[in-house]
Amino acid sequence: MDIKLIPVGKKTKFVFPTLPEQIKCKSTSKYQSFDIISQGTIKVPKGTEVKEISWEGEFFGESKKKEAIVKKNAWKKPSECVKILDEFMKAGTVLNLIVTDTWINMDVTISSFQPVEYGAYGNIKYSITFVEKKPLKIYDTSELDIAEFVKKTKPRNEPEPESTDTTYIVQKGDTLWGIAQTHYGSGMQWTRIYDANTEIIEATARQYGRTDSDHGHWIYPGTTLTIPA
Repeated sequence: MDIKLIPVGKKTKFVFPTLPEQIKCKSTSKYQSFDIISQGTIKVPKGTEVKEISWEGEFFGESKKKEAIVKKNAWKKPSECVKILDEFMKAGTVLNLIVTDTWINMDVTISSFQPVEYGAYGNIKYSITFVEKKPLKIYDTSELDIAEFVKKTKPRNEPEPESTDTTYIVQKGDTLWGIAQTHYGSGMQWTRIYDANTEIIEATARQYGRTDSDHGHWIYPGTTLTIPA
């Protein structure tokens, strides 16, 4: 069994030199943990949509690179492993995560990577979390089977009502699409809300340990958003 990270669109790859004892999969509905060493093949119930994959592992120093648990052709200096993964995380690199002999084969980004040096052999323990990378799809009215909007003309003498921005506090389960649907009558207006609140949305996502909000995909309860008029 191997765990590989392949940057999308590139031929280079990073192979983890040792396997973790467990890989944790977090979905929208429940947590699942699988013992990699004893079970080998991992199966997920049909219909479960995986969002996050994480584990804890160890990079061994040169004096222990010949240990049986270290893959002979995959060993790298722990500092080099840390540098590669840290660069992937900071750059938001989209990676193809593959765990051979399992169902795991998906595009991800690294949302959290925490290395810790210990002992006298140069070993480094670490924890890492991946978030599934999904393409953001924007549909036009024809794809959504929405009738064309009817244009209404107003009398020339009728003054335009003054419009002002409002605020909204994000609730559990909210999405920008749903908020836009409530305030504008169309979820496709979600970009207006994101553009007006980019700074706070991205800052909040980082507070929750993410590299970014995935263009507004991740929003959190208690965040106050400005709803443009």
